[in-house]
Amino acid sequence: MLELKPNCECCNKDLPPSSNEAVICSFECTFCKPCAESILNNKCPNCGGNLVARPIRPKKELINNPASTIRVIKENGCKKIA
Repeated sequence: MLELKPNCECCNKDLPPSSNEAVICSFECTFCKPCAESILNNKCPNCGGNLVARPIRPKKELINNPASTIRVIKENGCKKIA
């Protein structure tokens, strides 16, 4: 099941399960759209894969399948990808 991480790995912005700003790669690395577009050029800095919109899990499904509460953040933020 898709792990819905609670924040952007670059800027630590909150990304709740209902967020339209969350993007992910195939390894579920999670970023906000502003970081993905302006810093990362829609490319994951961890694996090099593309970043796509993270699906929104319906509220009723969050009861038995909650989002993750573990925050992941890159130690020095993200570097601009050329």
